[in-house]
Amino acid sequence: MFRVRITDSVLEPMVGKILLGTLAGKMRLYRIRVMPGDVIKGYVSKYDLTKCKITYRINTRSVQAEV
Repeated sequence: MFRVRITDSVLEPMVGKILLGTLAGKMRLYRIRVMPGDVIKGYVSKYDLTKCKITYRINTRSVQAEV
């Protein structure tokens, strides 16, 4: 379980909230690791607005150009 801070959302009241997130199916299946500071995509449960599923980890590391 991860603590997730919302930084960008369609709904303005959600920005800045901290949710409890869990890995979604394929991320759990392929053991994709999420580290503190990673940018992720996810969706919030419509039944409980304090929980979310993490569906994608965005690679923020810059790719060095080949010489």
